[in-house]
Amino acid sequence: MNLSGSIALVTGANRGIGRHFVEQLHDRGASKVYATARNPRSVDLPGVETLPLDITDPDSVAAAAAAASDVTLLVNNAGVSTAQNLVTGDLAKIRLEMDTHFYGTLAMVRAFAPVLAGNGGGAVLNVLSRLSWLSYLGANAYSAAKAAEWSLTNGIRLELREQGTLVTGLVLSSTDTDMMAGWDIPKNDPADVVRAALDGLEAGRFEILADRDSTEAKAALSTDPGVLYAQTG
Repeated sequence: MNLSGSIALVTGANRGIGRHFVEQLHDRGASKVYATARNPRSVDLPGVETLPLDITDPDSVAAAAAAASDVTLLVNNAGVSTAQNLVTGDLAKIRLEMDTHFYGTLAMVRAFAPVLAGNGGGAVLNVLSRLSWLSYLGANAYSAAKAAEWSLTNGIRLELREQGTLVTGLVLSSTDTDMMAGWDIPKNDPADVVRAALDGLEAGRFEILADRDSTEAKAALSTDPGVLYAQTG
């Protein structure tokens, strides 16, 4: 994926990692960046085209695909964290997590796959999480939704291969964004995460592990759950 001259659309571009994607894509020579958010007035970056977009609303997704028919790179970054467990959590909030991370991402891919095909193939980058591979009390709804999005990423990679679309998953651990503001733990610099993501895209990689915690989480998938989750008794 050559980012110079690319035309990108970034979801959730008004803050955090999405904002860094917009800035760094410009720095790498993207000819146009669509910065999307539910409230496009919240995007204050210069030199971008803003679009309203709620990835959980089919009409909003369709409108974005119609307005941005020249896109060659889709960055699925929009997300939500509701801090819910699965057994006792608020079911509406659990559904919101799945509607956002799985069905919302899928809606974007289904809408933009023909756009990408018509523009030579291009690429899709899905922003995933270390919790795709690890459950965590207090965030189990997020883990389940991100695990589904990871599986989605692998599936659409197979389905879009024939049209020449690169599908890449970016896996990261705790990162210094508004979503993680209440957590007093070590955090990645979001600029470093985005830099690694764009480097990986340009190298044609299928999966990018942005930090050591994510690398260790993937390696631990082969560990017996009794060892991995020993802390739960």
